[in-house]
Amino acid sequence: MLYLDKVNDNVSCRMTLGSSDAAMASDGELNVDNLIARLLEGKFSNFCQFYESGKSCTIAVRGCRPGKTVAMTENEIRILCNKSREIFLSQPILLELEAPLKICGDIHGQYNDLLRLFEYGGFPPEANYLFLGDYVDRGKQSLETICLLLAYKIKYPENFFLLRGNHECASINRIYGFYDECKRRFSIKLWKTFTDCFNCLPIAAIIDEKIFCCHGGLSPDLQSMEQIRRIMRPTDVPDTGLLCDLLWSDPDKDVQGWGENDRGVSFTFGPDVVTKFLTRHDLDLICRAHQVVEDGYEFFAKRSLVTLFSAPNYCGEFDNAGAMMSVLETLMCSFQVLKPSEKKNKFQYTNSTNRTQVPARTTELGKSKARP
Repeated sequence: MLYLDKVNDNVSCRMTLGSSDAAMASDGELNVDNLIARLLEGKFSNFCQFYESGKSCTIAVRGCRPGKTVAMTENEIRILCNKSREIFLSQPILLELEAPLKICGDIHGQYNDLLRLFEYGGFPPEANYLFLGDYVDRGKQSLETICLLLAYKIKYPENFFLLRGNHECASINRIYGFYDECKRRFSIKLWKTFTDCFNCLPIAAIIDEKIFCCHGGLSPDLQSMEQIRRIMRPTDVPDTGLLCDLLWSDPDKDVQGWGENDRGVSFTFGPDVVTKFLTRHDLDLICRAHQVVEDGYEFFAKRSLVTLFSAPNYCGEFDNAGAMMSVLETLMCSFQVLKPSEKKNKFQYTNSTNRTQVPARTTELGKSKARP
């Protein structure tokens, strides 16, 4: 049986920075500890350090006055992509994970909010993490966001996991910001290196044989988990089919069975589809991302599916909160919510508690307010 509740925790931040001595990558080497330290340096100090080794790019970090920066080289980022790509290919495309861990939804280049999530949940390796995709595009700091996530993947390959989102695809992030950011700061060649890395990301995860996780949703083509395991990598995201649906589909309370998706890609699916899927595979919950939801998380189909969105004040245009789901070994889950900020750079956390039991494999219709 799976239980879910909303809790309040005090913010705890414990992180020791590595040496700030220059440790830029060269000749295929990468000092991942120093890279992580530099990416976090502005968060823990009132100043930022400059590096002038090789071709560098200024990257803004939280905690610094605007204009103060740390730097990474293009070569360093390329090595980061290649090493993480090797790790992705060495691990299954359908991950089988164990609790405890924390699950995060879309980040979309909102680097400061990514740091807030780590502040709340604990910086790796203090906690295990699963991210559901959409790390880049739309936000202003996609490079910082994806570089920190890939660095943590290299540093803690068995405790830190990244799934692929629909924006980890060249045809999408070519349009919505990541391509332009790579081109402006470094080169088109580096964007292509990221594309090679994204094409190797895992697609889905199952936690303790009870929680199915993916970025988008279900597919009418999905009858067996073995179908996911048979997807070969590296691969681009096709316009139709199983892989496309896992990254693009959406739940819809007004649909029975499968419906047309307003995105123009993939399908929508009703609560009945969720119920049948969970029953067939002896699962209790589907955890997905892909849609902005007002409270940062939102249930569907009698709490048998939950949507997570972890980028508060999305694009500066929404008043949504961001959320992270913590899964204990007992499969007791809590939602830690980052409330939307009224002013730029101001943030706060929720302070309310609401415990509810989630029925497994429900057959009744639920309500959803998820925005497309």
